[in-house]
Amino acid sequence: MSWAFTFPGQGSQVVGMGKELADAFPAARAVFEEVDDALGQKLSTIIWEGSDEDLTLTANTQPALMAVSLSIVRALESEGFVLKDKVAYVAGHSLGEYSALAAAGAFSIADTARLLRIRGEAMQAAVPVGEGAMAAIIGLERDQVDTICNDNSTGGVCQIANDNGAGQLVISGSKANIEAAAQQASEMGAKRARLLPVSAPFHSALMAPAADAMKTALAEVDIQAPCVPLVANVAAGPVTDPAEIADLLVRQVTGQVRWRESVGWLDANSVTEIFEIGAGKVLTGLARRIAPDMTAKPVNTPQDIAELANQ
Repeated sequence: MSWAFTFPGQGSQVVGMGKELADAFPAARAVFEEVDDALGQKLSTIIWEGSDEDLTLTANTQPALMAVSLSIVRALESEGFVLKDKVAYVAGHSLGEYSALAAAGAFSIADTARLLRIRGEAMQAAVPVGEGAMAAIIGLERDQVDTICNDNSTGGVCQIANDNGAGQLVISGSKANIEAAAQQASEMGAKRARLLPVSAPFHSALMAPAADAMKTALAEVDIQAPCVPLVANVAAGPVTDPAEIADLLVRQVTGQVRWRESVGWLDANSVTEIFEIGAGKVLTGLARRIAPDMTAKPVNTPQDIAELANQ
């Protein structure tokens, strides 16, 4: 039996997330307080009592989702759970990669919060509002979407941002190019090809200014070797070297989240159970479709924590 922890990315947020954990576990509440202190802002108030509009601002969403994930990790640890003794690998979807690294001790929580604030602001500022777009393509094969992106890259950017598995791909780039690509996908028989309500074309070449900002920010942070390997988005394989981790995090801003391949790698390397540590259960659903022989479970309630800590 071998376990992996996965950490969700943007889109899993909901107002009120983590409040039950903070009320149940002092160690969980301490994470939210640490994030508030690191950012000089009561982000916890936005998470628990704010508006959807405020929480979904990229600069808030990214550290907020990390705070929820790390509050679960700290609650587990307060119940006697030792991550390096129980978990073989960690992985995170986009911003979740930072949560995974913080859970494995590569970053402090305070540094992770500050990095994600910088990342969120830089990604938002990289492209003027209205010039970029993303679209979900459901029901086509990977090679078909590659063809669509190649056909629609003239005069702009059109590339695969996320290969989420189970026929779910996300494309990102210049607005006109993405709109044309979505139309072509529909004509090729996609079950769904729709623009996403996002504020910027994440994981595309248009994010180059944000990648530069992250290279600078990561150079100023002390990165430790994680206590268990990270299965990285860009590499779809394990990494432990701090310099390589920093490089992959920079490349991730403009590169592809290879989630289907990452989960497939875990499956091929003897992982039998995946636990999604954080808000929602998006990654749990994807894992069940990508690797049905693995057990996949979300962990985000006090009951989930008690059950996992006692395994």
